Amino acid sequence: MLFFKYLKYRLFYIVLLLICAICAVSIFYLYNFYLEAIIYTCLLCTAIVLGFGAADFIRFRRKHRHIKQLEKNPLLAHEHLPTASGQIEKDYGELIRKTAACVQEKEDESEKSRKQMSDYYTMWVHQIKTPISAMDLILQGEGQPDTDELKIQLFRISQYADMVLAYLRTDEHSSDFVFAQYSLDGVVRQAVRKYAFMFIKKHLTLDVRDIDLTVTTDEKWLVFVIEQLISNAVKYTNAGGVTIYTEGRCLCIKDTGIGIATEDLPRICERGFTGVNGRIDKRASGIGLYLVNMILKKLGHSIVFDSSLGEGTTVRIYFPTRDFIPYE
Repeated sequence: MLFFKYLKYRLFYIVLLLICAICAVSIFYLYNFYLEAIIYTCLLCTAIVLGFGAADFIRFRRKHRHIKQLEKNPLLAHEHLPTASGQIEKDYGELIRKTAACVQEKEDESEKSRKQMSDYYTMWVHQIKTPISAMDLILQGEGQPDTDELKIQLFRISQYADMVLAYLRTDEHSSDFVFAQYSLDGVVRQAVRKYAFMFIKKHLTLDVRDIDLTVTTDEKWLVFVIEQLISNAVKYTNAGGVTIYTEGRCLCIKDTGIGIATEDLPRICERGFTGVNGRIDKRASGIGLYLVNMILKKLGHSIVFDSSLGEGTTVRIYFPTRDFIPYE
């Protein structure tokens, strides 16, 4: 019953009141007060306590019912809490409101993340359908299939698969970073070998100059970053080639491609932003450079783009000192 819950809620004050009453009666008795006076005093105090107790119980029952009604819609309960009757209740109310605001913020972030993930997968499905359809057309053609073209389309599928895996891993709270010191020359040549076929197919030159630099990084993720930058360089370069070299503790990847519009430079690392070049290449997703920037931040490196339309692009990756471990 609710009444017994109320008694338990007020048990401390009830016990305190009984102790005070016993003390008072004992003192009256020791001082030889008239029994009638003692009884009258007890009855009067009992009536007063019962009156205040009844009023307090009514308030308790009203709050209890109010809270039970709020339980039907707990997400909005913090907006309709009963009026606090003391500082502790005020503190609890404020705590509930702050908790609700925090939960709402997390839900909004989660919903935004789910929408971004859904949008990316929708776009990814359309992207990967293109090389699959191209391979299907090649295989349906008469005569011997063009193996070089098949290799290109298969390479694109592999790129898209790597991209979605990287997108999933970097979006997690913890990533599998393993830091050690690596020769930057070895890292660069791993990335270059993957794109050798594309350079040959597009008749582009590749000049990898002496790279005598040791960096503290995660090899796997840095290879992925350089692969993405080389991929962009090859994709948007139709004549000339790509030069890779170092300037101090900076790796430079320079191409002779179509370049990037000046107004697009501040936003090229935003998720989903494709800019002028994205309107030229309908397959552009705006995810590649976003991943590059996110990964480099986690690695403790930084990236700078220097470009203008029609004049090529130079990408610079800056590395910290050797003994700096940026991420744990």
